[in-house]
Amino acid sequence: MTAIAAALAEARRIIPAAEARLLLCHVLGCSTAWIEAHRDDALGEAEGERFAGLASRRAAGEPVAYLVGTREFYGRDFAVSPAVLIPRPETELLIDLVKAGPVPSRVLDLGTGSGCLAITLALELPRTELTAIDRSPDALVVARGNAECLGARVRFLEGDWFDAVAGERFDVIVSNPPYVAEADPHLREGDLRFEPAMALRCGTDGLDAIRRIVAQAPSHLIAGGRLLFEHGYDQAEAAASLLAAAGFSDPEAHRDLAGIVRVSGGRHP
Repeated sequence: MTAIAAALAEARRIIPAAEARLLLCHVLGCSTAWIEAHRDDALGEAEGERFAGLASRRAAGEPVAYLVGTREFYGRDFAVSPAVLIPRPETELLIDLVKAGPVPSRVLDLGTGSGCLAITLALELPRTELTAIDRSPDALVVARGNAECLGARVRFLEGDWFDAVAGERFDVIVSNPPYVAEADPHLREGDLRFEPAMALRCGTDGLDAIRRIVAQAPSHLIAGGRLLFEHGYDQAEAAASLLAAAGFSDPEAHRDLAGIVRVSGGRHP
């Protein structure tokens, strides 16, 4: 049998040490502290083969989140799979912005994916009614599972943007829509190679989904209702123009921790 330390050393030949420890913790169901205290223990044959397989898949570029099946978002662990976009820290800004305003009665999350936005808002704002929409049945399976595991009450609907909520209005609409241009070279790099294309790509300039959301949102917001959406690092100016053209007031442009405007929005008069 191979010792834990030797298995980690072998994995570190092809992936970073931190990722090797994380994958081994996943295989053994333990903490990094436990691994450090048991480095000389033998690693079972089945566990060793599984660990080596995960390390090889990571070396080939497969995202760690998909390998371990979870990603942390706003202090909670969310199940993820290749059916959904991996939650990212910059998206947490949307949660902070909704929480900073008056407590909304009804919030709509468009393109919910793993459900991280809707579920987090439901847990952070327990008096708020959450509705989440996605056109992918597989994504909704993941989202509903996350809601059940985390104890969140969210109404999940299958549909293409606003189609599933015809005639309904909300206090706040949030979205992390696809906003990457079809020809963007980043789609061939890193984790993006493995994430669902429909959650990333959106037209020649990446703005097709945002155009539709901004144009249709006024019909689904109460008077004074708020729209907030994430976008690309270089799309703030275009987002502002679309919001102005749709009649939104009180324009918003919020920067992430890197100082880049990543969330734009406004109010429906």
